Amino acid sequence: MSSYKNLNKNLSIEEVYTCPVCYHGQISAITLMDAFSCNFCNHIFTADMVRQSLTIVDSSFPLSWRWNGKKWKADHPQAEWSWVIQLLAVAFILLPTTLIGLSAYFFPPIPGTTLCWLPIFWTGLTFLSHLAIIVNIVIDYYQFPVKLYFKALVKHLWFRISPQNSSI
Repeated sequence: MSSYKNLNKNLSIEEVYTCPVCYHGQISAITLMDAFSCNFCNHIFTADMVRQSLTIVDSSFPLSWRWNGKKWKADHPQAEWSWVIQLLAVAFILLPTTLIGLSAYFFPPIPGTTLCWLPIFWTGLTFLSHLAIIVNIVIDYYQFPVKLYFKALVKHLWFRISPQNSSI
C-alpha cells in the first residue's frame, strides 16, 4: 500500500521521472533552476509546480505534459484524425499509384527490352514516396522523435543481447 502512495506523488524538483518525449530516459532537475533535463534525449523542460506540468523549451512547438501522479498526460492539443483527413491521406497515396499502375497495365512495355521493369518499379516508387510524405507529416505534427526512438531501441536490444554490459 505504501508503494501506491509513492506512485501518486505531486511533481517535485527532487524526484526523477520518465521522460515524456523519448519514454526511455530519466528527467531530473537542473541545478539551481526550476527546470528538468533528460539524460537520454537531452531535451530541457520548464516545470510549473502549481499546474503540475512540464513544457519543452528546446523545440519549435511548445509541447506540454501534465503529471497525474503516475505518468505524463499530453497537455498540448492533438488533432483528430477525422474520416475526411483519413480519406484524403489514403487518396493521396492510392490515386497517383493507381494512375501509374493503370498506365503501365494499358500501355505495357515490349517484353525483353532493356527497361521493361521500369513501369512496375515506378508504380512501387510512387506508392512508397506518397506513403513517406504522409508518414512524415504525421511525425512532424506529433513531434515524434524517430531518431531517439531507434537509438533507444538499439540500446535496449544491445543490453538484452549482452546482459553483462547492462551495468555500464
